[in-house]
Amino acid sequence: MSVPSVVVHRDADVLANAVAARIITRLVDVQSAKGSASIVLTGGTVGIATLAAIAATPARDAVDWRRLDIWWGDERFLPSGDKERNETGAREALLDHVDVNPERVHVMLGPDSGLTAEESAESYAAELRRAARPEDHGPVPGFDIMLLGMGPDSHVASLFPGMPALYDTRAAVAVHGAPKPPPTRISLTLPAIQSSREVWVVAAGEEKSGAVRLALSESGHVQVPASGARGRARTLFLLDRAAASKIPPELGRISSP
Repeated sequence: MSVPSVVVHRDADVLANAVAARIITRLVDVQSAKGSASIVLTGGTVGIATLAAIAATPARDAVDWRRLDIWWGDERFLPSGDKERNETGAREALLDHVDVNPERVHVMLGPDSGLTAEESAESYAAELRRAARPEDHGPVPGFDIMLLGMGPDSHVASLFPGMPALYDTRAAVAVHGAPKPPPTRISLTLPAIQSSREVWVVAAGEEKSGAVRLALSESGHVQVPASGARGRARTLFLLDRAAASKIPPELGRISSP
């Protein structure tokens, strides 16, 4: 696993725009090298603001959206179209405004599919398995970009401190009793997250600063899930100044554009 690097931006708005530019650049580079690319999306305020920033810039046209596989790190187990679903937010912010290939948009199914949460997680794990290639060396694709938000409790995706999902080695699992609503969710596990070539943890706000500090330390991932969010080739913590305010200088390489 890679050692995290830290990039600090002035505030949440600048952060969202900077991450959007970084995503476009990375996807263009990967598509130029390999022909297609993959990204795992996240929800949350900054996550959706980042997608809206991509939609708002003419530079988005540099990406070949038809040759992009789009996945999610987690999803609230709610019916399709529900405003609280990460998928709904992503479609409204970006996906409805670009020419994506519907067959390459991989959603986590909700209860309206007729599946239970466990069956939805199993279905997603099977979809991941089908997309994995021999060079990925496992049942999950080597995602080019894994975007993750982070909560004040250090949760990433729907992996909350101390919960059973943190011990699970399957690619995707159902989460019950989440400490923030709704209580039932689908989430990628840490092994699936760590299959990514690059993991980008995006966080803004002073309330995240303690979790950021712990996530960059040697804390165990059962109590600090974000400490297990690492990419194979690269890990970035993309922060605003408030979220970065408690990072000691010795933790990670810090730059401030």
